[in-house]
Amino acid sequence: MVHADRTRTILTCTCEGTMTPDGSALEKAGCSGDPAAHQLCRANLDKFREALALGGPVTVTCTQEAPLFQEVAEAEAPGVDLSFANIRETAGWTAEAAESGPKMAALVAAAAVQPAAFSYTTMESSGIALVLGRDEVALQVAQDLAETLDITVLLKPGADVTPPRQTRFPVLQGAIRKAEGHLGAFSLTVDDYAAPEPSSRRMLTFGPARDGAVSRTDLVIDLTGDTPLFAADALRPGYYRADPRDPLAVARLVTTTSQMVGTFDKPIFIDFSTDLCAHSRNEITGCTRCLSLCPTGAIMPDGDSVVIDPNICAGCGQCAAACPTGAASYALPDVSTVARQLRAGLRAWHDAGGALAPVVLFHDADHGEPLIDASGRYGNGLPAHVIPFAINEISQVGPEVMAAALAYGAAAVALLGRARPLHDLAGLEAGLALVSEVAEATGHGPCTLIETDDPDQLETALAALPRTPRRDAPAGFLPPEDKRGLLVMAFAEMNRAAPTPATKVPLPKGAPFGTVVVDTDACTLCMACTGACPANALLDNPEAPMLRFTETACVQCGLCEQTCPEDAISLVPQVDFEAWETPKRILNEEPAFCCTSCGKPFATQSAISRIQEKLSTHWMFVGDDGDRRLKVLEMCEDCRVEAVVNEGFDPHAEDTRRVRTIEDHIAEEDRGKPH
Repeated sequence: MVHADRTRTILTCTCEGTMTPDGSALEKAGCSGDPAAHQLCRANLDKFREALALGGPVTVTCTQEAPLFQEVAEAEAPGVDLSFANIRETAGWTAEAAESGPKMAALVAAAAVQPAAFSYTTMESSGIALVLGRDEVALQVAQDLAETLDITVLLKPGADVTPPRQTRFPVLQGAIRKAEGHLGAFSLTVDDYAAPEPSSRRMLTFGPARDGAVSRTDLVIDLTGDTPLFAADALRPGYYRADPRDPLAVARLVTTTSQMVGTFDKPIFIDFSTDLCAHSRNEITGCTRCLSLCPTGAIMPDGDSVVIDPNICAGCGQCAAACPTGAASYALPDVSTVARQLRAGLRAWHDAGGALAPVVLFHDADHGEPLIDASGRYGNGLPAHVIPFAINEISQVGPEVMAAALAYGAAAVALLGRARPLHDLAGLEAGLALVSEVAEATGHGPCTLIETDDPDQLETALAALPRTPRRDAPAGFLPPEDKRGLLVMAFAEMNRAAPTPATKVPLPKGAPFGTVVVDTDACTLCMACTGACPANALLDNPEAPMLRFTETACVQCGLCEQTCPEDAISLVPQVDFEAWETPKRILNEEPAFCCTSCGKPFATQSAISRIQEKLSTHWMFVGDDGDRRLKVLEMCEDCRVEAVVNEGFDPHAEDTRRVRTIEDHIAEEDRGKPH
């Protein structure tokens, strides 16, 4: 089928009559032209070649034979814009196939949105490997790997191991105190480090031990059976661990590690901008969301910002999902691409005449796709109103994406996760709670996490999701490129398209939205808060003493609250849609205080009064001349200097209180006075 604007060719197939693509639904969504092929990947492959010859972008609604189509395209039309959509397991092979036409249109439209390019980091391994063990298993694995890797074995102190008949690789003793690094660049600190005695007879014995030895290696193979050396150990590149009592796991480990020599490209999952980071200002800590969420320890403080090690980052995306400023944003794909795919898919659903509001199901490739495939092949398949959206990791889905899905017309949002997640999902759960709270207040459907490895349980969970009539006027906004812009716009549009729009929704602490409350009696308009605010939510007015606030920009990092010298600021997490319509709201203002000598405005009355109050008991401002000296503070800097000079006040004069020095103490001792 050919898109109506003639720019994209869309090819569908009945897969030898096992499914019936809904041509009517696809035509309503903007597709028309040739009927579906019977066997596009074999007998009707000429249809694909004809589509390539047109020179425009092509979408094939089959993912099973994607390698074949890619091979033909590379040979006959290099550089063609080729995309794939799976409408067979998700829409054709289901118990509700007859009603799945709008879903087919949605999947085809979403697949046509191509993600932006992303970068790679390179790691190199020369095959230097450290095998950690406690028994003979470690030596056997070392023997198996010695032909391909440069092996060193490190046994736990007290290990009962028979000495090898021939020394093919070093066998040492030691206990790991500290481990850091990644594939190609591990550094391990070893205590109780000792070399073996060559005369070891029945069991391997070791000489004198020392602490603090450092081992540098490309690979770490852990067969100790102890606690892993790294958090989220399965996600650390170059660290391989197996239970020494499990022969099958050990065999798989040997096969995998034997191939870990060479140069390896790893995607850079997170794009990071230090300028937007709200971690710290002036040595005061503000936002720590990403630091507390990263399962691998790839994020570390770095001055006013944080730094993300791309070699350690495993791409879970929780830092990007939780980042309130957009300093951390996911790149595989980027958040704007995901939003555009949602927009294209849900608009196509609406145009194709879907009677129900669709449910968006986010899933990953490694876990979600096999479950969906199994449901389509062996079970009832996905319901007709459930649209699956494949992403890299479900934990990369932030509140901006969920809110955008609801704004674009989704009845609900579901995320398909593992029964036993590979890492903590606190960030994802916080995002779900945030969107769910606003969704409940505005009449939208739920946002849920489905954690299962069973396709039957998946079908049961999806059957429980709402079946509601579609909305006639869902949002159609074009998503901004920046994450913070999308976050704000998605929530605003979600409210505009809501069944029951709200004005204000209270949120829990840690939410990325909120207001700043200023105690105007305590505030002196010193503007320390404006200098600390990383998001420019708090602003001064160059023309007058005034503190202004933009609520959509506030990320609730708390830096202003901690910086304020008068404790005049407090934070209130909330979504106030009316306040979002006001670009700059005045939180506090005063008339300018003018110099009592020349009349120049230079401060505020509250600031002058506060300074005078704090200095009123200082030794320089007490006594007969105290009031007169306090009055000098009511002058601008120029007039103040002139008044002090004219007065002839010398704070260092002999009759004036001054700092005592060591010479004063020596003089007192000479005079026989006590200290």
